[in-house]
Amino acid sequence: MVEDIITGLSRIRWLFVIARNSSFTYKGRAVDMKQVGRELGVRYVLEGSVRKVGSRVRITGQLIDAEDGSHLWAERYDRELTDVFALQDEITISVVAAIEPNLRRAEIERVKRRRPDSLDAYDLFLRALPDVYTFMPQGAAKGLPLLDQALAIEPSYALVHGFAAWAHQTLFIRGGMQAEHREKASRHAHAAIEHGSGDAMALALAGFTIGLVEHDRRLADEAFSQALALSASCAFVYTFGCVPVAYGGDAARAIDWCEQALRLSPLDAMNCVPQGMIGFGNFLAGRHEQAVVAGRRAVEMNPGFSILHGWLAAPLARLGRLDEAKAAGARMLALDPHFAIGRWSAAVGLAPEIVGEVTDAMRMAGLPE
Repeated sequence: MVEDIITGLSRIRWLFVIARNSSFTYKGRAVDMKQVGRELGVRYVLEGSVRKVGSRVRITGQLIDAEDGSHLWAERYDRELTDVFALQDEITISVVAAIEPNLRRAEIERVKRRRPDSLDAYDLFLRALPDVYTFMPQGAAKGLPLLDQALAIEPSYALVHGFAAWAHQTLFIRGGMQAEHREKASRHAHAAIEHGSGDAMALALAGFTIGLVEHDRRLADEAFSQALALSASCAFVYTFGCVPVAYGGDAARAIDWCEQALRLSPLDAMNCVPQGMIGFGNFLAGRHEQAVVAGRRAVEMNPGFSILHGWLAAPLARLGRLDEAKAAGARMLALDPHFAIGRWSAAVGLAPEIVGEVTDAMRMAGLPE
């Protein structure tokens, strides 16, 4: 199982993972994690144990910051020992999926403490993330100069191209529909594919951007498929994949991907997206009550993300709860005053079979044409 976890973590391109032979020298020894970090040249250490009692097994794991000894993540898994290989696969997927977002948060906090004049491409990238993760044009505009600086240092940095594509796509769709941002989003997305054949996150962002601004569902699906082949436990891929899948009209597949994202990374800061898309998918399927429940959860997670209010307004309107629908629509317009139903639906490429259902409901909610 340890080998499987090492392999899974190694597929996350931005992580430097020590090989099995080196990490196994500490097996069964009581060691100081700070010492381990110094000896192996790593910033974080994952340790765990396996205990078997009869037909049951208990597996524990904890992620430790080797610089200060603090705990970043811990989990315990109690399982029946029936199918050993199935158990190994389950635990591997769970551990890898949980560790990646926790490490990402820890790295962002570390970079915030660095002096600006000591930042390299990786640190510049991390410093941009909190702003880009707002999903809104103000944050994207603030994060892009840092991403541009990172690419000036490393022009083939696939993941930075992916985030730059997302940032420009945000500015295009929610910042005034300027052609310049659409063109730059496409350029960075294709660069992410060109340089990121082994980077699941870069491919996911490329697929997301290509699906939404180029409306090329085939190429977007190829990028998502390649990303999942690299890392089937990457919640990030499902999170960004569910949006173009839903806008393409495949509600069932979109909901499945959303549920995968939430299951793999239940505490992820980006979970407003799969939660909101569960609402949108249920809306497309005519399950309006379920859509409202999911939509409200998404808004609670990130009330500053404008389109979440639009995804909530649509099922409220179909249920005849027009006062609530119009209130949700008003909140969306307060966050995104550029929004217009026709321009938005054309910009994101809503599939012909769903465009009428979505736009009619938004009109009922008082959103402008």
